[in-house]
Amino acid sequence: MPSIPTSRAPRAPRAKAVAAAGVTAAVLVLGAAPTASAADPDSHHTSTAAIKDVDYTTWRKDVAAVAAQAGPYLKERAEDAHGEKQAIVLDIDNSSLETDFHPFWELPTPAIPEIRQLVRDAKARGTAVFFVTARPGIIFSLTDWNLKQAGYPVDGLYVRSLPDLFAEVSTYKTAKRAEIEAKGYTIVANIGNNTTDLVGGHAERTFKLPDYGGKLS
Repeated sequence: MPSIPTSRAPRAPRAKAVAAAGVTAAVLVLGAAPTASAADPDSHHTSTAAIKDVDYTTWRKDVAAVAAQAGPYLKERAEDAHGEKQAIVLDIDNSSLETDFHPFWELPTPAIPEIRQLVRDAKARGTAVFFVTARPGIIFSLTDWNLKQAGYPVDGLYVRSLPDLFAEVSTYKTAKRAEIEAKGYTIVANIGNNTTDLVGGHAERTFKLPDYGGKLS
């Protein structure tokens, strides 16, 4: 399992405002806005990769390597559940959705295929699926819709309320995992691409996806 670095300070998500049709609302979308077309979801990465100096193909390969480690573990844990209510917790941006590799104005943002398959397999074995994101509550409905349109099962979605916006992201995410445990779930895996997604406990295993030293939100 990749190790979790602890020396880098938590970074705040970067926000961009977009207008929803017929509604005036601030929509938080993490990551820089690319300029390339996203007509082909597997070829929309060119411009963003140049901006962030992150190669899309390499990123997908690195994500797949983590998913390949998590898959057998989740399968083994599900087989050993013996009536235990199991759950996995995931971050969203560049952990579940290809946020930084997709134009923010084109919705829905596509799923990361390897993570979506991992999640679907876990759900098919009876594992509940929760998402804990630093996105603000104002875009709860949009985020929930995007996850489902991208093909994810969603048993619960946690977004930041106004008070949460003034707390450390890691503190907020740890508290939400504790809330999930309080509902009777054992969180067998916590998956994210940033240290703030993973520190604080309340999960049996953590799986760190690449962010290349903060180049991905």
